[in-house]
Formats: sequence, C-alpha cells, structure tokens
Amino acid sequence: MIGTKILGFGGYQPDKVVTNDDLAKIVDTSDEWIRSRVGIQSRRVARDDETVADMAEAAGAKALAATGLEPSEVDLVIVATCSPESPLPNVAATVAHRLGIPAPGAYDLNAACAGFCYAVGAASDSVRAGSARNVLVIGAEKMTSWIDWNDRSTCIIFADGAGAAVVGPSGPDEPAGIGPVVWGSAGDQAQKITIEGRNGALKQDGQAVFRWATTAMAPVALEACRRAGVTPAEITAFVPHQANLRIVEAIARKLGIPRERVADDIIHAGNTSSASIPLALSRMAEQGRLQPGTPALLIAFGAGLAYASQVITVP
Repeated sequence: MIGTKILGFGGYQPDKVVTNDDLAKIVDTSDEWIRSRVGIQSRRVARDDETVADMAEAAGAKALAATGLEPSEVDLVIVATCSPESPLPNVAATVAHRLGIPAPGAYDLNAACAGFCYAVGAASDSVRAGSARNVLVIGAEKMTSWIDWNDRSTCIIFADGAGAAVVGPSGPDEPAGIGPVVWGSAGDQAQKITIEGRNGALKQDGQAVFRWATTAMAPVALEACRRAGVTPAEITAFVPHQANLRIVEAIARKLGIPRERVADDIIHAGNTSSASIPLALSRMAEQGRLQPGTPALLIAFGAGLAYASQVITVP
C-alpha cells in the first residue's frame, strides 16, 4: 500500500465574538471563574442563518487553495460533525457540490469531538487502499445550536467553526506522512456527554470527563507515537482537542512536551468539537508555530466516549 500525507489546512471562524464578560450578563459567572476552570477568554458564535455546511464550505475552500489541487482531483469528502441542523441531507454532499467537486464519495462522520482524527484515519485508509486519490476532510460544528444558554456548565465552553485538511498520497520515495491511527471508545461512560431527544440540549458531567481525559489519553498518545516510530521529544507540535486548557496542559505534561509546542487555540476559539484540531493547526500555521517536514501529534476525545490519535508530518 502507498503512504499518505496531509497536503494542506484551512480554517473558518464566524465573525461574532462572545467574551466571558458577555456571558456574565446571562449566567452567574465571571471572566476570572471561566479562565481559571477552562482557560477560555472568548469564543466565536455563528449567525442564526449560518449553517454547518456554510462553515464547512469556507474551511474546505481554504484547504483546497492551500494545496493547489483542482476540485476535480478530489474524489472523497468526509465531514466530521455532531451538530448538523438535520440528519438529511448529509453535509458532505452539499459542501462537495458547492466547492465544484464532481460526483465524489461523500459522507458525514459522527465521533463528536474525536471526529476529525477519526476522519483523517478513514481518509488515509481510503487513499492507501486505492479507494480515493485525494480526500477533503472537514470538521465543522455549530455547537451553540445545541446548548442551553442558561446552563453555566456548557454555555461557557462550546463555540462554532470549521477546519479542514486534504489527505493525499505520499511520493514513491517519500516516507508516510500520516501515522497509524490509535482509536477506541469507552462506551460504559457514554452517558457522561449527551443530548436527549431531537430538541434536547447538550449536557455533560464535566468532572468525570476531566478525570477520564487526563488519565486515559496520555497512554493513547504515546501509543500513536510508538506506532509512528517517533518519541514525544521529537514532536514539534502537540495538537490535542481543545476541550479545556487544563486538560490540554495536563496531557502535555505527562508526555513531557514543552508548553511552547502545545496548541492553545481554545483561549480565543472555545471548544468547537470536531473542528478544534484543524482550526488549531490552521492557527498555528498562521502564527509560524508549525515546522514543515516535522512530526505533529494529534489526539481527540469526547462524547461516546470516543478517542483517536495519530502522528502527522506537517506539510
């Protein structure tokens, strides 16, 4: 089988910024309380008429532009999302049509916050098996449509946005740029993050999720490094799901990865579920914090409870 690599990234965030002080006018909270518990200072919120597909299209277009590929060179589109406006039609086919990608395979993938890493794993396998040449992978979420703005435990955390990457084949003499995915789930804890019914709001047991993530995820990340043949010391960028800054920093400490190499997009983007990793990668690229040709470690975790991790080579 051929190897695969990431060809380029793209990200999109809505224009509207909601600060901690703004939320303090709605619920019993404060800027200091939010920063100390989750590390967020502000987050982006989509317009009422702005859909998951709209944001996915914007991020996907940027990722394609970054690669120089023509839409006709993409033959599979995967959209990772857990917050579409409705289950039908799927977001992926709509976005592919808008981007001018002719008759691709198209499906949505719901692994909640782990969705982007799941989708990158699936895209890589599709290219390696010959089912696709190039795959557009998008994580897109409008989480604010599914939260109760009077619930202090969730309204301070979640936000909206989209991030994308293009997965394609490595050259014949080029090492693989996407390592084996390490994925799994803890279904016995699935009720820790839920949305009940068609009109329900997201609820989570934040303390239980915090304990699980800070204890169970470091070994998963280490296994992803082992399978990719690298050590944590060689990782130049650590990009975990932006769930909570305290979780991000706790996992990084266990891996021994210096703080300056760790993504912290959550500070100004909030938790955008499956969009958080590609958004963070796009932001780090814009800031000059990614070193092309070097290994970056991704790990995502969330509702399910599902998780996935892999090492990629920075394009």
